[in-house]
Amino acid sequence: MRNAFGFLRKVSSNLLLSFLSWTAPQSQSHQMSNSSSITQFLLLAFVDSQEVQILHFWLFLGIYLAALLGNGVIITTITCDHRLHTPMYFFLLNLSLLDLGSISTTLPKAIANALWETRAISYAGCAAQVFLFGFLMSAEYCLLVVMAYDRYAAICKPLHYGTLLSSRACVHMAAAAWGTGFLSAVLHTANTLLLPLCQGNVVDQFFCEIPQILKLSCSDTYLREFWLLAFSGLLFWGCFIFIVVSYAQIFRAVLRIPSEQGQHKAFSTCLPHLAVVSLFVSTAVFAYLKPPSISSPSLDLVVTVLYSVVPPAVNPLIYSMRNQELKNAMWKIVAGWFSEL
Repeated sequence: MRNAFGFLRKVSSNLLLSFLSWTAPQSQSHQMSNSSSITQFLLLAFVDSQEVQILHFWLFLGIYLAALLGNGVIITTITCDHRLHTPMYFFLLNLSLLDLGSISTTLPKAIANALWETRAISYAGCAAQVFLFGFLMSAEYCLLVVMAYDRYAAICKPLHYGTLLSSRACVHMAAAAWGTGFLSAVLHTANTLLLPLCQGNVVDQFFCEIPQILKLSCSDTYLREFWLLAFSGLLFWGCFIFIVVSYAQIFRAVLRIPSEQGQHKAFSTCLPHLAVVSLFVSTAVFAYLKPPSISSPSLDLVVTVLYSVVPPAVNPLIYSMRNQELKNAMWKIVAGWFSEL
């Protein structure tokens, strides 16, 4: 696993450098190639009151710093503690990197807009948000599938675990998750941004989201999106079925364990992953598949915050609460930091 962790160190150092480039207010002097000649978009304004706007600034800043701290501690702990260089923690490290990336794609611009009392985001910044958010969220969902397979192999195939999840296999599976997310993001971003926009430039969301951009199009997007929606649906439901089948096999294997203590120990290793999957899938499904009849700007905002902001901030807490090995490693590293001061 050391080669895999060395590879991730090189990648993670450059992952977030491009995420904050659009946080400053943008002027309207830029030109764009789109036929609508829109140079910037206007994001959703939470409230008109300056006091409440500042409250939103501190709320989003607190959530963002908590996500940075939680995921940063997990990344540092797993990277520095060689006892955690196992497949399960390697995938958890990847999950934390994706969480850091996804929340850094959306919240910094929202924080900056709340602080500077503006709604503007440049066309290039909006395109970057569309691509990066789609890439990171798709890759995270695929990685959750890989993590389900890891738990299946650990509980149902313990004698073959080292073979099924060797260092090479772990790197390949993680790379497949990242690559699938990248491909999905390229297809959706290119299809969305090539549409002619004639319904204004007001995006009814606190970041540039594909469904909100499609509402600004003056062409029928359903036919253009059909094959992409079919691809996304096949990917989503295929991954979901794989997770369900994996956990069905895990539950069967756990119930065969004779001792109750053994059952509890085996199942406790799956609970954090199961909680993260449930939070991710339930909020995303409701956000994208809810009936149009119950849709409203305020509800869309709440649901979007739930699936785009809450999971990256909460996932480190979920994984560290019931994992004594990870908590011990964290305290050891923190104690080492304080001893050096």
